[in-house]
Amino acid sequence: MTTYNELAGLRVNYLSTDPTLNSGNEGQVWYNSTSGTLKSLVQIKAWSAGSNLSTARRAGASMGTQTAAAYAGGQAAPAYVNNTEEYSGYTWSAGGNLNTTRAFLAGAGTQTAGLAFGGEVPPDSAATEEYDGSAWTSNPTGLNTARRDLAGAGIQTAALAFGGTSTPTAVTESYNGSTWTSVNSLNTGRAGLSGAGIQTAALAIGGPSAVVESWNGTSWTNGPSLVTQIESSNAAAGIQTNAITYGGFTPPGITLTAVTQQYDGSVWATAPSLATARRELGGDGTSQAALAIGGYTPPTFSAATEEYNSTIFSPATGAWASGGNLNTARYFLGGCGTQTAGLAFGGLTTVNTNVTEEYDGATWTPGGNMGTTRRGMGSAGTQTAGLSFGGFTTVNTNVTEEYDGSVWTAGGNMGTARRALGGTGIQTSGLAFGGTPPASPLTNATEEYDGSAWTAGGNMGTARYGLAGAGLQTAGLGFGGYTTAVVANTEEYDGASWTSSGNMNTASYLLAGNGIQTAALAFGGSSGNTTEQYDGSTWVTSPSLSTGRSFLAGAGTQTAGLAFGGNPITAVTEEWTGPQTTATASTLTTS
Repeated sequence: MTTYNELAGLRVNYLSTDPTLNSGNEGQVWYNSTSGTLKSLVQIKAWSAGSNLSTARRAGASMGTQTAAAYAGGQAAPAYVNNTEEYSGYTWSAGGNLNTTRAFLAGAGTQTAGLAFGGEVPPDSAATEEYDGSAWTSNPTGLNTARRDLAGAGIQTAALAFGGTSTPTAVTESYNGSTWTSVNSLNTGRAGLSGAGIQTAALAIGGPSAVVESWNGTSWTNGPSLVTQIESSNAAAGIQTNAITYGGFTPPGITLTAVTQQYDGSVWATAPSLATARRELGGDGTSQAALAIGGYTPPTFSAATEEYNSTIFSPATGAWASGGNLNTARYFLGGCGTQTAGLAFGGLTTVNTNVTEEYDGATWTPGGNMGTTRRGMGSAGTQTAGLSFGGFTTVNTNVTEEYDGSVWTAGGNMGTARRALGGTGIQTSGLAFGGTPPASPLTNATEEYDGSAWTAGGNMGTARYGLAGAGLQTAGLGFGGYTTAVVANTEEYDGASWTSSGNMNTASYLLAGNGIQTAALAFGGSSGNTTEQYDGSTWVTSPSLSTGRSFLAGAGTQTAGLAFGGNPITAVTEEWTGPQTTATASTLTTS
């Protein structure tokens, strides 16, 4: 008898608990002696709910991936629309509007290099537009054949358009980034179909046939048929040899379907169904990580987003959860430390306060009061080595105080008195930047603290107040704030000078932040309950705070954060758990 060791080159481990599975491989097997079960990593396929579109609609153009998608145009009862929405993997946000308002169009490319073509204005349209992640630019040449209900594949500079119109056509065109060229037609004219793949290796799926056609860069060939015939209005994702299709109509009687079918390059098989049967929906991504966007469930236009995952790993998520309330509700307070060892100090109730509280991961308890009662100060450090600087008493102040876990003592004064400033670092190596209004001039001044005295650092590129900070003195991050308007600006500090980086998706001020320069979290502020994660270059919109608020404080890291206090005046504390991708163990049984 062949053993598992002979098959896999591995012995079955005998363990009292399941192992850490973050780097596991499908098929890994072990015996759990506590539960008396044989376990393995088995691939899981499922649709799960994502965030809803802002505009419920059908028949738009979709492009991108599961965590960076765009959806443009379409029909939102009763009119056609030109708005674009962008998906971060968590939420939808507004993008740039199409120049030509239309529905029943096709898309290709990515969120930051997208392509939209064809559709119905009415009449049928040949319009082609390119997207750069913020604005659409019209290509004056357009398709050679104006049509709607067509499909697309490929990228912005190498795309394919095929099928379409109410009288089904087989016309296929190839795009090189500037011009569409007619190429060999589909074997079967079809409309309301979907496409997957690239310009030289595409699939045409759906229409009036169960037969799927494959494109090799020159011609179309009839390939394996679908398990369940899709009459029209389905979506698809993936590549020519590894694709899925879902939703649409099925015969007889043109019935809405939630059926998902997966292709491995040789045969189609049934996969888990959508939660919501619908037609004229959008589709993005791969066969392992796809999106289903909007659609139509007569008489209702849908805003639903569903995410498909085919993996041994459980989907990565992040979320805020309730923590223990502060004893003193307040806003415009300071904060530092970690999720399980946080520090809150100062702030405003109906008057300024000097109250300090310490958090143990569940409960806030009183600490030593600050020597100077104030609000709007900068913060740095830990629960047992905290730093508070600047703020407002009855005037802007330059006072610095150091906390040792029980008592605050005076430190060296800042060079620039200010409030609503950004702060980060540790007690012996702090960083202060920006700040001041109301009634004072904005500042871009940066100061560095060595544990006893402040010295001038490089000025920020954008003077502002109400900003947040993260990181260290030699690798700092400043983001958000207010100049003459709310800004989304992000700047990185290297210990000498500031450099502009990627803007936040949502401008905000009087917000909070935590983390390091290459892994930061921004939350709350004038934007309400918005949360964003930063990877060193780009911000991604993430699950929102449960309680929207400004003037709050933050602590912790991008994967284990803390938000507390804020305005409207509150004692609410929330704990953030960042994305934790883990493999899922399945118990093996016999029958």
